Amino acid sequence: MPAPLSFTDLTLEWPDGTVALDHLTGTFPEGRTGLVGDNGSGKSTLLRLLAGLLAPTHGTVTRGGAVGHLPQTLTLGRDATLADLLGITPVLRALQAIESGDADPRHFDVVGDDWDIPARAAATLDEIGLPGAGLERRVGEVSGGEAMLVATAGLRLRGFPITLFDEPTNNLDRSARARLRELVRTWKGTLVVVSHDVALLDEMDATAELRGGTLTTYGGPYGAWRAHVAAQQEAATQALRNAEQAVRVERRQRQEAETKLAHRARDAKKARANKVAAKIVMNGRASMAENSAAKLRAGHDARLEAARAHAAAAADRVRSDDHVSLVLPDPDVPNSRRLAVLRSASGAREHVVQGPERVVVTGPNGVGKSRLLHQLVTGSAPVEGHASGRLETHRVGFLPQRLDSLDDDLSAVDNIRAVAPAADPGTVRNQLGRLLLRGDSVFRPVRTLSGGERFRVSLARLLLAEPPHQLLVLDEPTNNLDVSTVTHLVEALAAYGGGLVVVSHDDDFVRRLAPTRILGLDAEGELTEVEL
Repeated sequence: MPAPLSFTDLTLEWPDGTVALDHLTGTFPEGRTGLVGDNGSGKSTLLRLLAGLLAPTHGTVTRGGAVGHLPQTLTLGRDATLADLLGITPVLRALQAIESGDADPRHFDVVGDDWDIPARAAATLDEIGLPGAGLERRVGEVSGGEAMLVATAGLRLRGFPITLFDEPTNNLDRSARARLRELVRTWKGTLVVVSHDVALLDEMDATAELRGGTLTTYGGPYGAWRAHVAAQQEAATQALRNAEQAVRVERRQRQEAETKLAHRARDAKKARANKVAAKIVMNGRASMAENSAAKLRAGHDARLEAARAHAAAAADRVRSDDHVSLVLPDPDVPNSRRLAVLRSASGAREHVVQGPERVVVTGPNGVGKSRLLHQLVTGSAPVEGHASGRLETHRVGFLPQRLDSLDDDLSAVDNIRAVAPAADPGTVRNQLGRLLLRGDSVFRPVRTLSGGERFRVSLARLLLAEPPHQLLVLDEPTNNLDVSTVTHLVEALAAYGGGLVVVSHDDDFVRRLAPTRILGLDAEGELTEVEL
């Protein structure tokens, strides 16, 4: 039986000549598959090709049915409705037309078998924690996390035989992530999920890794795959050590053979000088010695080359992944320096961010965490009933959730020059290189970059600020980042000498960051210190 989703010799070249995917071949079986790989490896691009949103430069995609696709970032406007987000507005309109007496056959074609879609949609909203929300409710009235969960549930509601998720847990709080995992556990058909959420990846039936332009599939969830890779790497590393030792042995034996040959040549020269044997005999012995030496050298050279080839093959099996190298500038903030004040809606509680503190703001979707950060950074007027903040330094770096501060039509280099015009071009390239943005990628429009690469460009803008920021304000900084990059981000932030205010739903990230304080924000706008 053919796989529901397969692709052959798939190649995509961007208009500037950059190759995103090169002759990639693979399949996704029925069931749930987690697609993993480093940022920039092409995961999101592959999903868009499989969904038909991009046309390949070369190669073919074979689909065993209609494909539903959840992008990293939802683009619906704030005035769109939950019905739009669920993807059922055309069916609802056709039902309304039929109920009003319009018997146009096109309406019946649109409805198909979905006569009960309003009831099923209401049940779906109830299932994901939005009971009684109403299909006409505006997207602007729900949080980014709630919108993502609605869009995810809409794909299941419409029953696509093939569904592709690109970072579905972005912006979801703890309970919403749990509800998403429940949806995934009962998902029917073929589901391919790109995510950095380890708990979600552990719900998968299989794990596929996109690495070095090759797709490799393992028949188990993320945790089992990681253990498999670790065992492989341990064996590969040991094999490399053994191969390198064999090279050293062969090289030493080659040197010892050369020493013996040198001794023989010296002894033969002495014999000729002393005329120990007749000339004809001496010439015969010299010829035999030369032939013997040539054979000996050839044998040792062959064994040495074989050992080197074996070592090279063993080295190829050892992963040598590049990692981002984040070194945040030291803003030299004294412990007594007040940087910001966060205030509850009631005004009953104030929380001062002082010195090199790391403060995490957490809470359910929809309570106004992103609103709080935006109001804090922009200095806009507080909204009644919502928490607010006040800056006490002008040296503030803000990394918003949507990374919409980047100009999509400019390159990474030009985006940085826009905020750091005095920065040396070499310094800009060097900083981007430390973030694994190298070569021609730094000159491509940022709209062609992956979510993780866009994050790195935004981070580079913060790193090159002069003077260095005394306070960093980050809204869901781990969205779209691979597991390795999250680890290095944690290390950099933990060593940062300035203040830090972070909104994050990523419990593992928060735990490793080891914040000074965690402030919980509730639906009434109250900020209180909480435990993770």
